[in-house]
Amino acid sequence: MTNPRLILLTAFAMIPLAANSWLCRAAMRDTAIDAASFTSIRLISGALMLWLLVWLTGKVRAGAGNWPSAFALFGYAALFSFAYLSLTAATGALLLFGAVQVTMIALGLRGGERLDGIQIVGVALAFGGLVGLLLPGLSAPPLGGALMMIGAGMAWGVYSVRGKGAGDPIRVTAGNFLLTVPITALLSLLVIAEVSIDAIGAGYAVASGALTSALGYALWYRVLPMLRATSAATVQLSVPVIVAIGGVALLGEPITLRLVLASAAVLGGIALVILERDRIGGRR
Repeated sequence: MTNPRLILLTAFAMIPLAANSWLCRAAMRDTAIDAASFTSIRLISGALMLWLLVWLTGKVRAGAGNWPSAFALFGYAALFSFAYLSLTAATGALLLFGAVQVTMIALGLRGGERLDGIQIVGVALAFGGLVGLLLPGLSAPPLGGALMMIGAGMAWGVYSVRGKGAGDPIRVTAGNFLLTVPITALLSLLVIAEVSIDAIGAGYAVASGALTSALGYALWYRVLPMLRATSAATVQLSVPVIVAIGGVALLGEPITLRLVLASAAVLGGIALVILERDRIGGRR
């Protein structure tokens, strides 16, 4: 694939990842659908679309879902939905992305990886940015929603690490989405007295599951093998920025100075870790 085409495809692949935040926040803020129903519809429609993709490829490939990964996927999706009851799209995306990356770094350290001085500064900067965002003040996000989104990021970080080398990514993701269906059905039963669904909210949930999740992941996995690991990690730094721009343009959300400073710290710190890892790897 030519370099300009790869750049264009990579940039396009970031939009569905960002759109999940726009769709969920719009549904939680502007429609009558409840968070549990949004989660259930998103996961079920995602499972259907992913298995349709598996069937259309017609190839038998290695890989299957598993229950630990399914629970991590469900935890991400459920906490993501409930968090967006109170968070803006941009704040939620920054907290999610920061928590994902910090979790993956922590799991890497647990597995024997080591950080040098620059990487330690990067982690401290990213962590400080998250803490600064959550400090009390007029522009601080609601603590409950923030903690749920951090939990969603931790769950997605665990899910991402577990998925490395698990087989064909589309088939594995389809299997994990399918296994979340009984789990999310149980969640809906537990809160059945609070269930509320309207057509627009359900439409947002279907779009989030079938389009921006299933097809978005499929597009990302199409691009991923053509990118260096560092490039793949670095390009994802654009997602919170894309979400923030869309939050202003599509949802009319404000961008605060606190969010801008926290974003610079979090994304800059993570970039330091990623780029230094690549530099160290290049010397070996």
